[in-house]
Amino acid sequence: MKLKRFSIGYRTMKTAAGVAIAITLAQLLHLDYYVSAGILTILCIQPTKKKSIRAAFSRLVASLIAILYAFVFFEGIAYQPVVLGVMILLFIPALVSLGFSEGFVSSSVILLHIYDSKNLTGDLFLNELMLMGVGFGTALLVNMYMPSIERKLDDYRYDIESLYSSIFQEMVVYLRRGESAWSGKELMEAEELLKKAKALAYQDVENHVTRLENKHYRYFDMREQQFGIIERILPKITALPVIVNHAQLVADFLEELANNVHSGNTAHRYIDELDAVKADFAAMPLPQSHETFLAMASLYQVIQEMESYLEIKQSYKGFHNKKAAEV
Repeated sequence: MKLKRFSIGYRTMKTAAGVAIAITLAQLLHLDYYVSAGILTILCIQPTKKKSIRAAFSRLVASLIAILYAFVFFEGIAYQPVVLGVMILLFIPALVSLGFSEGFVSSSVILLHIYDSKNLTGDLFLNELMLMGVGFGTALLVNMYMPSIERKLDDYRYDIESLYSSIFQEMVVYLRRGESAWSGKELMEAEELLKKAKALAYQDVENHVTRLENKHYRYFDMREQQFGIIERILPKITALPVIVNHAQLVADFLEELANNVHSGNTAHRYIDELDAVKADFAAMPLPQSHETFLAMASLYQVIQEMESYLEIKQSYKGFHNKKAAEV
């Protein structure tokens, strides 16, 4: 069996640092069960800032509920394993119904502290609160640092634009020659890249606490909508029964589009050009055969789809880009 390459990521390093800091602080504060501060920290370090905050809140609430249950069951009945089992049997459904189920493990740590002490005093209650404060607080503190992924997102953006340009160029080749040796690999690459890019962009959204969305996520979402249109027009182009003169009009338009796939937004310019293509298309001779009619109908559908493609881009604000002509 081939072993995976050994590596240490940012999250691993933050977890290690967080555990050391939390336990050190708990020891300095002379807290009982100080090692548990490290456990609480581990449970709260998440892949993104927002997830870490949600995890800390959920675990804090679950732990406070656990203390309430401990008071009712342990102090009200007895500190016995059977009582602990019955309490957990009722405690888990309560957390699930309240939406704090992810806090069960951390709250169990608090429960077991109380069970081990056999006496829920004010000092123990304060001790557990401070443990939670140190553990959850340390996790939030170390998780505030997230490495920038802006460059990676920009790389994805440029790669997708390059792939779209290549796909349009292949359409142009087919419209002019009536054939192409294109394998279609750019389509598969673009689809895979869009999935990765949107996932990474969403992670970037989650790492900005006050930001609900970001320009990269909206950009990749826009490109994904356009990709659906590209997938629809390709069969219409490659299945043309004959290559008619109208194909050259569409090819010229797609070629200019292919040379100007960028992140800015001047889609209105190409919508105007597409209107001109429609006018030229309508002025050309009517079809003389059934095959010619089918070819013209398919090409007109391509024009309509490209209009939708440009309208999607027009509704997107766009990145600041030095290039003047961009779609």
